[in-house]
Amino acid sequence: MTAVEQKPAGAWRGVDLGTRTVSYDERDAILYALAVGAQATDLDLVMEDRLRVLPTFALTLAQWAPDELGSRGAFDTKTALHGSQELTVLAPLPPSGEVTLSARVGEVWDKGAAAVFEVVVESEYFVATWSLFAPGAGGFGGERGPAKPAGPVGDPDLSAELVTAANQTALYRLLGDMHHIHIDPAAAERIGQPRPIMHGLCTLAASSLPLARALGVHPANLTQLSGRFAAPAFPGDRLPISGWRGADGVDFTVGGAIVGAHARFSE
Repeated sequence: MTAVEQKPAGAWRGVDLGTRTVSYDERDAILYALAVGAQATDLDLVMEDRLRVLPTFALTLAQWAPDELGSRGAFDTKTALHGSQELTVLAPLPPSGEVTLSARVGEVWDKGAAAVFEVVVESEYFVATWSLFAPGAGGFGGERGPAKPAGPVGDPDLSAELVTAANQTALYRLLGDMHHIHIDPAAAERIGQPRPIMHGLCTLAASSLPLARALGVHPANLTQLSGRFAAPAFPGDRLPISGWRGADGVDFTVGGAIVGAHARFSE
């Protein structure tokens, strides 16, 4: 087990979190697709003979990196929140294989009562950045960081719906994020929620499927995805997706759960 390091939040900026080679097979990629809402009729997402791996599957392969930072004592893992996520796709993931991932701490922003840690994971296939909001870790004299970008202006020009399944978190947690708040009502109650909540990464990834359909593209053609987690979603929710097309992709929201989101797909 990694030793806990006690130091101010700002001192974590730039810290190397290590390199890991992770492996997966077609069954893992298919389970992921089902967990984020692929249907049995989406044969190239759920059938090994013609499998295209959803780009957001990369985020499950890299989940060890933010977990590593928490295990080193950078923040209280019981109170820290996943604030936002970014993913840039560099190349399609193969149906199975090994991926070497290098992780580091990016910026650490001082929000006064809290700190925001960026965890950056890089590979030949993608770059992913977690932003982790850590109450009680601020006040170290660092920069506050950039302000939240302004939301889209005007009426949305596309709409879709994210229909989540009652058992969606039970499936998604099998991919590595086994936190009890996603399955155990008692654990959810301890954080002030009426029942288990969706994984933020599941909600964000799942939203890319109906969004792609609304745009007339394949969800595996995703090249960029980001979003801020504004409120919890719950298994079984039906969440409206509103989108605003732009020159470099589409800005979108997912109910009140995800705001400031952006996606880009190749043709």
